[in-house]
Order: sequence, then C-alpha cells, then structure tokens
Amino acid sequence: MLYNKFMAEPLFVSELIGDYLEHVEIELGRSLNTVRNYELYLNRFLELSSEDLDHDLTPAEITPELLRKYRLRLNRVEDEHGRHLTPATQGYYLIALRGFLKYLAKRGIKSLDPVLVELPKSHRPQVTFLHYDEVERLLDSIDLETETGLRDRAIIELLFSSGLRVSELCGLNIADINLDRREFVVRGKGSKDRPIFIDESAASRVKDYLSVRHDSLPALFLNNSKNTGSTSTDGNYRRLTPRSIQRIIEKYTRLAGITKHVTPHTLRHSFATDLLMNGADLRSVQSLLGHSDISTTQIYTHITDTHLKEVHAKFHSETT
Repeated sequence: MLYNKFMAEPLFVSELIGDYLEHVEIELGRSLNTVRNYELYLNRFLELSSEDLDHDLTPAEITPELLRKYRLRLNRVEDEHGRHLTPATQGYYLIALRGFLKYLAKRGIKSLDPVLVELPKSHRPQVTFLHYDEVERLLDSIDLETETGLRDRAIIELLFSSGLRVSELCGLNIADINLDRREFVVRGKGSKDRPIFIDESAASRVKDYLSVRHDSLPALFLNNSKNTGSTSTDGNYRRLTPRSIQRIIEKYTRLAGITKHVTPHTLRHSFATDLLMNGADLRSVQSLLGHSDISTTQIYTHITDTHLKEVHAKFHSETT
C-alpha cells in the first residue's frame, strides 16, 4: 500500500472510506443504519468513478472532471427493474461524498473541494396536514368506552400535541413521561435529546388510559390483541409498533370521513403548521421537531404563506 511519508496516511480512497465511516459512527454519533447507507453510497461512488482506472483511486484523483463523470453515470444507472435513481436519491449519494471530502480536508489530505459537490435540485415535498377542526373530527370518532379507545385517543392526542415521530412514540415507557409537569425528553435521530411538551388534554388522556391498565409492562402503549404471544423476556412483546399505530390512524381517518391520506407523520406536520399559523417562529419549531437543519423545517413555510394575504389586506388597503 502507498503511504504519505509525512502523514503516514493511506492514499487509497477505499481505505479512507473505512476510516470515514468510523468517524461518522463514533465522532458524529450517527446511527448504524446511517453508517450502512453511507457505506453503500461511497462504495457505489468508488465503483462508478473507477471504471476508467486500472488502479485504486486516490484522493488526489477526485477532480471536477471525475465528479462530472460520476454524476453522469449516477444519473444513468439502473436497478434490476430498469428504473433510474430519483434526484432525491442521487442527492443522498452526493451528500455522502461531500461529507467524505470534508473529512479528507479536515485531515489535511488533498482532494476535491467539498463545495464543488452541488446537490441536484429537487421539488419541494408536498406536506399533508390536518386543520384543527379535522383533528377534532378524528378524535371525536373514537369510542372512549373501551380500553382500546382510551389508548387510541391518548396516542392521537399525544402525537398532535407533541410533534413526536412515530418511532419515538413507540419507544416511550411509562417512566419516561412526566404527566404532571407535561414535559419529558426523547432521544431522536442522531441520538440527540430534545425536550417534549404536551398540553393538558393530552396528559389527561394518557392518564385515563393508564388508569385502566392492569399490567406491570414498561411500554407506554400496548397491543391489546389476544393473538399477541410472548416471545420476549424484556417486557416489550406487547409494545405497539409504528405499523400498528399507522393502522390505528387509518381506522379513525375512515370513521371521521377524512379523505386525506393521514399517517402518524401527518400529525407531526399538523403540529408544526399549527404552531406556525399561531405565530411561532421557525427556529422554535425547528427545535421542537428536532430538525438538525432549519432547511428541513422550511418545508412548512409555504403552508403559512396564506397569512400573507391577510397581512396585505390589513396593512395595504386600496387607495381611492
């Protein structure tokens, strides 16, 4: 293997990718799933960018021209069904490459400037959310005379009140949530902790549900199916899954006569848009949602642009 005699660093990209993945996991604290995705993206970069080479790629050989060829091949590559990668998926590949190049620059290894890796333009995602009256219809469709109904009402109110991701909700234990102070902490994406606040109604509904529970299981929300068998010794065999909560929300969406496609994430969108429409600033909403980049939160701004018409009518009346 070739080494830099001054830095004793391996000069092959294939070796440095392994070092970078360790950096992503340990120093950046990313999840193992993220690390595996980055490994896939960077190995594909190595594969596509080395087609014209008869030797292992070195960092110095990552040039603007090599990047151009890589992007062209990435755009043309097909999967086993003959489908091309979407611009959004291509963006994930390029984000991984840009992060790798930043890592090389940090270690003083000469390569392509990361700023030259431009991401493809993508269409702003369509955000589906429920207006407050639709949320009320959803809640009113739940029968509160059963334990299952009390559980489902607590789930939906908690999602709308807190902005929790469905995975975060499923991972909650009874001991995690302070219903008197109506606040607690969850560990979200990237193993980052953030505060969660809930309103009095949501806290009351969770209390109602817990009051009819007669078990000692730790999970906040349980599957009530009689077909659930115990295959676990850690008390999690009855914990609700994201797919179970998806089915619960689909059920009440139909009962409420709501024609929109409503998911647990729709309630998170509804939480964010409700805050913004009532005057919350974007930075605060970013913190409450646990977004690491405010550009992610900005997908909601076009929804609240409807207020601009009201502002225009109030402050710029027609002259006569």
